[in-house]
Amino acid sequence: MLNNKSILITGGTGSFGKQFVKTILDKFPDIKRLVIYSRDELKQFDMAQSYPVDKYPNVRFFIGDVRDGERLRRACEGIDTIVHAAALKQVPAAEYNPMEFIKTNVMGAENVINAALDTNVKDVVALSTDKAAAPINLYGATKLCSDKLFIAANNIKGHRNLKFSVVRYGNVMGSRGSVIPFFLNKRKEGVLPITDERMTRFNISLDEGVNMVLHAIGHAKGGEVFVPKIPSYRITDVAEAIGPECEMENVGIRPGEKIHEEMITESDSQNTLDIGTYYVILPNGHKLKEAYLKEDNCSSVPIGFCYNSGTNDSWLNVEDLRRLVIEHVDPTFSV
Repeated sequence: MLNNKSILITGGTGSFGKQFVKTILDKFPDIKRLVIYSRDELKQFDMAQSYPVDKYPNVRFFIGDVRDGERLRRACEGIDTIVHAAALKQVPAAEYNPMEFIKTNVMGAENVINAALDTNVKDVVALSTDKAAAPINLYGATKLCSDKLFIAANNIKGHRNLKFSVVRYGNVMGSRGSVIPFFLNKRKEGVLPITDERMTRFNISLDEGVNMVLHAIGHAKGGEVFVPKIPSYRITDVAEAIGPECEMENVGIRPGEKIHEEMITESDSQNTLDIGTYYVILPNGHKLKEAYLKEDNCSSVPIGFCYNSGTNDSWLNVEDLRRLVIEHVDPTFSV
């Protein structure tokens, strides 16, 4: 699928970017060029140590910010596929620095779209978040706006052979700033801070996130929001899995947090299809729905359907979580 193609990943030195690059080079050894675009020179230097130019002549590191449209356009020259993973993501930080999140997450999305339109890019896949569904915080609102921009970009591509799609998923297990590494670090203090005992979240591994992006690159028709079928966990079970001997201290919900997350809202149900491994949310009244329904293993979800981490029918228990921590986060973990 990607051999002899050129790919650019924004935010390529982040948790997702590192796993994406590793997977691409493993699965597609004949990839023509893989451009890692990010603004942090130290992270690029550190990552480049794993990909020396004599062994990986097809890997390139571009310093640049998605806020810089001109630099992004230059980076996209000769690129076939863009994976847009760059974003500001911390919910509390967004509440106190809203304009910074808008500049990166919204205006940066516009710059990615314009760069794709101005060059010969064929596919753009943008990463979203469960917080973009019925957002109550600034971060989620910026990502919902970003999603809408990418989906609407299919309307302005003209005769270009270009498709824009979005992948939306929940908390990535072990990603920087997520709850599991935080708890692993805090458990030596004997107290794990719990925001609310009722809290639930969706869970996905980095490998599953990467595979979902690859699915979108290979199968998107243009205009979809792909949503994975993944399990939920209870925050109290995460605490029990990581620090069973620790005290759980209720510290209250942070600004902009929800008790449960959604990935598909009830309002989206009339435009949502079940395609087997994933759901897809389609633009309202779009001809894509007819095209999808002609395919095998595809059906409409019931009107009123809602995909919520608190009412999910798939759950991770304490033992599941311990196994996944060892598998995806810390192989030396034990209790």
